[in-house]
This record gives sequence, structure tokens and C-alpha cells, in this order.
Amino acid sequence: MARLSILNSVERKFILMVIDVTIIVASINVLVNFAIDAEFISLSLKIGTFSFGIVSYLVLAYVLEFYNLHKITKRRYILSQSLYISAIYVFVVFVFVVIVYDASFWRFPLLCFLFITPLQIAGWRLLFRIVFDIIPDTKNILYLYDEKNSESFQEDIKIINGRDVKTFYKVKLTYSMQKDSAVNKRFFLSATDKIDAIIVNVESYNNLPQSIENIVIKSILNGKEVISFTTFYENTYEAIPIKSHNDSFYEILQLRDRKIRYLQRIFSFFINLFLSIIVGFIFLLSIPFVWLFNFFLNPGPLFYSQKRVGLHAKEFFIYKFRSMVVNAESDGAMMATKNDKRITPFGKVLRLFRIDELPQIISVIKGDMQFIGPRPERKIFVDKLNESTPFYNVRHLIRPGITGWAQVKYKYGENLEDSIKKLEYDFYYIKNRSITLDLRIIFKTITTVLFSRGV
Repeated sequence: MARLSILNSVERKFILMVIDVTIIVASINVLVNFAIDAEFISLSLKIGTFSFGIVSYLVLAYVLEFYNLHKITKRRYILSQSLYISAIYVFVVFVFVVIVYDASFWRFPLLCFLFITPLQIAGWRLLFRIVFDIIPDTKNILYLYDEKNSESFQEDIKIINGRDVKTFYKVKLTYSMQKDSAVNKRFFLSATDKIDAIIVNVESYNNLPQSIENIVIKSILNGKEVISFTTFYENTYEAIPIKSHNDSFYEILQLRDRKIRYLQRIFSFFINLFLSIIVGFIFLLSIPFVWLFNFFLNPGPLFYSQKRVGLHAKEFFIYKFRSMVVNAESDGAMMATKNDKRITPFGKVLRLFRIDELPQIISVIKGDMQFIGPRPERKIFVDKLNESTPFYNVRHLIRPGITGWAQVKYKYGENLEDSIKKLEYDFYYIKNRSITLDLRIIFKTITTVLFSRGV
């Protein structure tokens, strides 16, 4: 029988968040009803402080990856992360009340809010980790695959067990359709009673033998989790497995309800308009400073332009502040790498804080790009990737972006292999594009810039 005590990652995050928010609400209550002087307390202050407190906490938690279960499993990390994030939160709420309501405070309750709240959050999260060290957190998997996927068998096992993240799945048994027999069927039938879930990876789910299909259906009826490899990969890694040999890849070509797409277009229009004003203003302010430092530390042109492939595979010019030496590609086109010798010392600073990307606002204003979408690539690399990767041109169905799902989820691309990996995230974005996903990308981009993550 399956171990019913197992909770999946969504359920664990929900439990963690519910108690977190409960502590946050209790701490705001201490601030509003005990720390603030009674003469300043009003209904608008209470509503405003509670609303701002809860929203600011959730935003901070998301931006700073407070619900990353992989990080929470590390005892040393959970304490330091809990203390500094909750300390930022109480300080932000305190400053908000002072600035907006100009309130005065009673000292002891205020100190309780400022110092006890982080300790409560840290204590609860440490308890959460201890409890779930005891409760089983990993599902035992029966991996069902066919001949087409036998070549990638070992790699697929690593992906299920957790290649870069904690997946909460562990392959305990495997079953090959290629070696299907009466003896193997009996083994398969007995194995389903000892595992928690089945992951199916076959070329076509419509061609399962009737006997295997009956066993899988029986497992579903007995409460076991049965999912396709593609679904597992998409839910866990938030990407599409483009190297998978099954027909579910064609799901990438599915279109969504028109009403949803219209809402997405309206949202994208206003986001592009708003960010164009903000980023455009920052870009104009940055020009004299970048020019000055460029004059002394990075002699040569201030900008550089380059052709990229955009919407419907049409080429356009992209603009950036130059971060490399002049004639950096005198030996031919090549991708930038992490420790690229062509990048100047000042160029490293520009890249570290993404300042070199600011001139791309020109391409957004011209209509060649938008703020969120797949990063545009050069034609020479597009042609190579088209030869080796199926449906690569699908990424050109939407306008390219300054930032995107691949940029916030994967490291800086240094070679064609990295480009293929990032393509998995681009396909995921194209398939699951939504207002919610765009907001996630915006928040993660802010985190990337503020904390200089990536290359």
C-alpha cells in the first residue's frame, strides 16, 4: 500500500505558508493594537497596515525564494534565511507605518514586533524541517518505459531522482515494455503494491498493451499517482523535455482560449508601456555615466548593434552598451562565456548589474521586442539549432523579450547545449503563457538584478 503520510511539494508549501501567514497576522496585531499609541489608531490604519503587511511579506517571500523546499531541507540555510527575510519584513512594515501614518509607538511592544517575529518565523521553520525529517517525503516510483526511451534510460532516472532540485521522487523499480512477458507482467502487478506512483515514458500512450493499461488503471483506482514523464518534467522543472521521444511534445503547439489570450495581450501592452517609461528614463540617465566611464576604462564606441532573429523568424537590430573589446568577433561568431576574456573590466560591471541591457528599450519602442519573451538569438546559431533541435522555430511564434522564463530559470548560455536547455524553458513559457507567469518573471528578474545572480 502507498504511504499515505507522504505530502507532495505543493501541500508542504501550503502548510508552511499557512503557519507563516498566521505568525505574520499575529505580529501585525501586536504592532497595531499594542505597539502604536492609541491616539493614532484608526480603521484606515488597521486595514492599511494589515493589507500592506501581508502583501509585502508574500512579495518578499516570493522574490527571495522563501518557499524553495530544496533550500529549506538545509538546517544552516533555513535559520539564516528565516532571520534575514523576516527582519527585512518587520523593518519594511515599521517604516511604512511611520511614513504613511506618522505614528508614535510604545517601546516594549514595538521591540517585540521587531525582534520576536523573526525568531518565531525561524523557530517554526526549524520545527517544520525537523518534523518532515521524520515524515516520509519521497515517493517510491515505478518507471515504465519503451524501446524508444531505452537509450536515455539512465539520464531519465537521474532527472526523476533529482538532477538539480529535490523532486521528492525516487525510482525504485523499472519496467521495460521491450521485455514484456507473462513473468514480467506478474512482477509488474506485484510491484504496484509496493510503490507510491508510476511514471510512464512511452512514445505513444495510445499504444500501451491492454494488459499493462489495465494494471495502470487499477493502480489509479487504488489511489496511486500515475503520470507521464512529460507531465512530471513540466511540473517539477517548469520546462518542456524536448529530447523526450513521446508524442506529448506536440502539446507545445496547442493554442489557448481566445479570451485568455486577449487578456494576456492587454496585460502585456500595459506592462510594456509602464516598463518602457521606467526603463527608458533609467536608460537616459545612465548614458552620461556609462559614456564617462567608457571613455576612460573601455575606449571605443558606447553602443554596439547586432542582428537577431525575432517574431516570425525575421531579423532585426538589437542594441546594447558595449561590454567587450572592439572587434571582439574578429575570429568569427561565438557565444559569450562566464569568464570571457573579450569582456573588459568595465564591461564586467555593466553585465553584473545588467546595465548593458538597457539600450534594448530602443528595440521595444520600435516594436521588435517586448519586455517578456524568449531571448532573441543570432541567425548563425538559430540555423545550427534548427538542424539539431525539433521545432526550434516555435520560439519565434511570439515576440522576443529582454527577459524571459529561460533567463530567470537557467544560467547564462555559453554554448549550443545551453541554448537547447534554455529552449525547454522557452517552450514551457509559450505553452503556459499567462499573466501569473509574466508576474513571476518580473519578480525573478528584479531579484536577479538586485542580487547580481547569474553571469
